[in-house]
Amino acid sequence: MPDNILLFGGTGRTGLEIAKLLAARGDRVTAVVRPGSDSAELETVGVSLLTGNPLEQGPVQQAFGSDTYKAVISTLGHRQGEPGPRADLAGTELIVDAAVQYGVTRMLMVTMIGTGDSIGAVSDKVIEFLGDAIEAKTAAEALLKDSGLDYTILRPGGLSGDAATGTGEKTLDHGVMGVITAADLARLVVECLDDDDTIGQTYHTVDLEIKQPAPLQRGEDLPAKK
Repeated sequence: MPDNILLFGGTGRTGLEIAKLLAARGDRVTAVVRPGSDSAELETVGVSLLTGNPLEQGPVQQAFGSDTYKAVISTLGHRQGEPGPRADLAGTELIVDAAVQYGVTRMLMVTMIGTGDSIGAVSDKVIEFLGDAIEAKTAAEALLKDSGLDYTILRPGGLSGDAATGTGEKTLDHGVMGVITAADLARLVVECLDDDDTIGQTYHTVDLEIKQPAPLQRGEDLPAKK
C-alpha cells in the first residue's frame, strides 16, 4: 500500500529528489511550497502541492490537517543573508509542534555536518561563513530530539548537484566530513524512511568516492554572487 508523506522543502535540490523517488515508487507525496516558489518541477513529478509559508503556524497546521500522513520529511533551509526568521529553525519548531498535535509520529530532517556534536568535523572557514546556519540547525535538531517523535536526522557535508553516483552512504561517525550528491542524499533519506532501525539516529551522509572537498572545507571563500 502506498505511503502518504508530507514534505517541506520540496523545491530545493534534495527535497525535489526525495519527491521524485517517493512518487516513482507510488507513494502519495504532498509538498508544502512557499508562495511564489518555482514548483514547476514538482508538478511534473506528480506530487500534490499545498501553498503555504512554513514560518506561519496557520499554513503548517492546515498542511498536517489536510490528510493522514505516515511521516513528515523536512529539508528546509535558509538563503544565506536573507533577513527574517530562519525556516530551518522557526519552521522546524512549527512542523514539530504540528506533527505532535496531529499524531504524525515519524519525522525525518536534513540538517548539515557541523551541527551539534559534529562541529569538530568542519573547517574554520565553514564556521566563519555558516556559523548562523550551524547554530540554527543545532537548535532545530535539539527541538526534534526532545519532541518525542520517532526521528531520524541526516547531516550532509558539501552538497553536489551532479548526477547520483550510487556510492553515497550514511554513518554514525560524527567526525566524518565530505561531499554527497543531492540525489544520493535523497536516496538515503528514503532508505531511512523505510527502516525503523534508523529511528532515534543522527547520521552523517557522505560519498567517500568524491575526493574533492567542498570549497569552504578547503579553506576557500564562497564565490561572490553575481
